[in-house]
Amino acid sequence: MTVALERRLANFRSAHATVQRSAPYPAAGRVAAGAERLAAELDGELVRTTAGSFVRVERRGAVIEIDRERLARLPGQPPPHVPLVCLDTETTGLATAAGTLAFLVGLGWWEGSRFRQVQLLLPDHADEPAFLAELRTHIPRESWLVTYNGRGFDWPLLVARYRMAQADAPEHAGHLDLLPLVRRLFRHRMTDARLQTAETQLLGLRRHDDVAGWEIPARYLQFLRDGEPASLLGVVRHNDEDVRSLARLLAHVDDRLADPGARRLAPAGDLAGLARAYSAEHRFHEALECLDSAMVAVRSADAPPAPPARPGGSEQATGVARSRPEPHLVREESDAWWSPRNRPDFGGRFGRPGADAAWRATSIERLDASWTATRITTERARVLRRLGRVEEAELAWLEIADFGGILGALAWVEIAKIREHRRGDLEAALAATLAAVRSVERRRATGRVDQRLERDLGRRASRLRRRIGRRQLARRAAPALIVPSPLPEAIAAAG
Repeated sequence: MTVALERRLANFRSAHATVQRSAPYPAAGRVAAGAERLAAELDGELVRTTAGSFVRVERRGAVIEIDRERLARLPGQPPPHVPLVCLDTETTGLATAAGTLAFLVGLGWWEGSRFRQVQLLLPDHADEPAFLAELRTHIPRESWLVTYNGRGFDWPLLVARYRMAQADAPEHAGHLDLLPLVRRLFRHRMTDARLQTAETQLLGLRRHDDVAGWEIPARYLQFLRDGEPASLLGVVRHNDEDVRSLARLLAHVDDRLADPGARRLAPAGDLAGLARAYSAEHRFHEALECLDSAMVAVRSADAPPAPPARPGGSEQATGVARSRPEPHLVREESDAWWSPRNRPDFGGRFGRPGADAAWRATSIERLDASWTATRITTERARVLRRLGRVEEAELAWLEIADFGGILGALAWVEIAKIREHRRGDLEAALAATLAAVRSVERRRATGRVDQRLERDLGRRASRLRRRIGRRQLARRAAPALIVPSPLPEAIAAAG
């Protein structure tokens, strides 16, 4: 057995020795020449190091002004003194596993009011150590990253690549992902969450001759095969615009929402989304201010316009009903990018039965619902309750309860909570609960059954009745207090 193993090992060594290790990979020469041509086409430089090569392209800076002090007052924004590094990657796939490679990284940072940009390109897989080492030099330890979906994709992918290279990822002080910010503030008037959509619908910009995202991996693989830089030129332009759009979006948020004066002119949905961001940080006073401005905006938009003078008579005389467009109420598609399967951020603990589940089932609570006056009033009532202004919160809920239906029933439940837990008025809380029960019973009579809400209301009414009964029993069982009259003592003192 030992002789057989030795023979097999000798055969393996003999076959392994015949491999010409010094012979280059057939495509290596083409890729090296392609990297030089790519650097020349992009007016960049091919940097050669002992760890490998990479192409570095420095773009001419653009003036994008941001008031960092003012921006830092918004929720979730970085401190005003830390440097910001905008980062965007182009990759060979949409996964963050070991098989996906980031072959292009675009970076941008501010020097005063000027926004500077640089791009790093990977000519071949073997050059990745040099590519990652250069990327590290552009991310200071005290800086914040600014990305678009970077928390979920770009940065985890780069961390995986550093681990594959047996190195630590660059340290940084924080990470500002603009995708959740755009979703929270502007989803009510956007068709999807893509960065190009935000450019068009928020910034008023439109790209021409842009490369679609699904084409980018194939273009890089084509470059590796033939070394021709033409397939990557459009990808580099695409990445350059992506990085610049990160800075433009941040400037847009600063101009429209960080400035208190300009904020009052913002759409009602933007202000309501900003109020939710403030509420998430327990900054309820700022949230209430935004909701008050949103109420003014939505009521102004809902005010009927003055009818124009018509020679043939009024519009009512013609019998034609005209529908007025409502630009602030953009109804999103049911299969929009914010899936209803995601957890809503409307308050209450997710997954609880009863009224909280019923809130999530209403159209006002759906993630694709419009920011109507009713929905803003609902949000305002919740903020008032958290501020301890229970009287105002109850009045807001009473206004919503007048609508009736499932929404009115849920408003009565909130009123019952305030009366029971904040005011200690059990009888008034029971009356509000019974009003909610009547609303649900009317819905049942029309064939719309809310079983979970009905069970919750039944338990609430039973508990309130038991508490009221125990209180009345305690009052009857309490001994009467006998207060001695001061009259006999006064008569004795006088005599």
